[in-house]
Amino acid sequence: MASGSVGSPRGEASPALLRQLGLVSATALVVSNMIGAAIFGATGFMAQALGDPMLILLAWFLGALFALAGAFSYSELGVNFPSSGGEYVYLTQAYGPAWGFMTGWVSFFSGFSAPVATAALIFANYVAYFFPAVSSSNVIYAAGSGAFTIKLGGAQLLASALIAAFTLLNLVGVARVARIQNALTAAKVLVIVALIVFGFWLGQGSWEHFSQTAPRDTSQSLPVSFMIQLLWVMVGYSGWNAATYIAEELRNPERTLPAALAIGTAVVTALYVGLNMIFIYSTPVAQMQGVVAVGRLSAENLFGPSGAALFSALMAISIMSTVNAMVTIGPRVYYAMAKNGAFFAAAARVHPQWRTPVFAIVSQGVCSILMTLTPIPDLFVFIGFSLTIFTVLAVGSLFVFRRRPGWQRLRAVSFCYPLIPVLYVLVGLGMTTYGVLFQPVASLSALGVIGLGAAVYHLRRQTA
Repeated sequence: MASGSVGSPRGEASPALLRQLGLVSATALVVSNMIGAAIFGATGFMAQALGDPMLILLAWFLGALFALAGAFSYSELGVNFPSSGGEYVYLTQAYGPAWGFMTGWVSFFSGFSAPVATAALIFANYVAYFFPAVSSSNVIYAAGSGAFTIKLGGAQLLASALIAAFTLLNLVGVARVARIQNALTAAKVLVIVALIVFGFWLGQGSWEHFSQTAPRDTSQSLPVSFMIQLLWVMVGYSGWNAATYIAEELRNPERTLPAALAIGTAVVTALYVGLNMIFIYSTPVAQMQGVVAVGRLSAENLFGPSGAALFSALMAISIMSTVNAMVTIGPRVYYAMAKNGAFFAAAARVHPQWRTPVFAIVSQGVCSILMTLTPIPDLFVFIGFSLTIFTVLAVGSLFVFRRRPGWQRLRAVSFCYPLIPVLYVLVGLGMTTYGVLFQPVASLSALGVIGLGAAVYHLRRQTA
């Protein structure tokens, strides 16, 4: 595949789309893509590993700085390669078409299928307030032991049903799905803001919880646990690169793109830190350890059973928006890559009546359902590990591109260059190294998926 087919630097190709989106639209896209289910389900596990409320808040804050460094780096990449595709374009241009294929491969498993499964499982744990049978503690069948355990129970069945429902909705057309998504996204932001505002205003909490620690439920040292938790936090912040996918449609992208990424990341950081503060304000760390539906527990402590019921329902609805968004977006990524010859041809097949990429949608749905058998903590590490590797590769491509003539350098990245991309790469490599050493099952599973993708690519090249 010719490199020109995946986008060229400024001056070599003319944008085919209108530059009609401003700062507000681009920022809204970043915010809506970043706020996912991880913020509703990760804090209980972080409390278990860290045992200190201030360390939990520090992890979310440092994760924001890490995401912001990546966002600035992606701004420069997006301005120079304004074609659609994000990492696919950057890695193909920097390292070759094999890496472009690998981006789509990893997106299928770690970028969309695993996050869909994780969000659906967290959804089930919020619904369990009303129907205890769908709690993750209700296990019908279990196989394996330790980190190799797979479980099937009420949570997995409900999560699978939710994935199947949105998969079917997406098969028959995107118009009605888009209307549903708009409503669900608005609900998600409102739920977070309402819980923060009313929690501090009317809730029955205590500021003393911020100084109360609890014994850590792990054999790992605190520094190791903290680095592992950063992988979880990165799952929560994933989506900060969303605006780079529409760089070609932004007005004044040199200014709009970095501003949208910075403002969007700052807004989400404020919401995430605020939400974690309300979790801690409402509930001592010792009580939230290992709890998936920590938002439900927080609402119950703040407002009593009636408040817990209301917020459990609202949080479940908001998580549905995350599931639907990824079920909708993922297959379009595979479709676009397949049309460019960089992914399996079947992913580009469009149903003649429904006008949807049926094979891509169904394949992702089936993979997501199978992944619900994996425990949530392992899914978090699997996702964070895989995505961090490829964003590190993308940010690292700046060192390749900046040596090329005609490359446009952004001031946001040039400030103290190469500090911003170097910090991102070093921290990302540190997190993945700790993942391999101390969470080997999930991390090596991610590496196995990447290796399998490389084998599939070379097999396709040999048989083409």
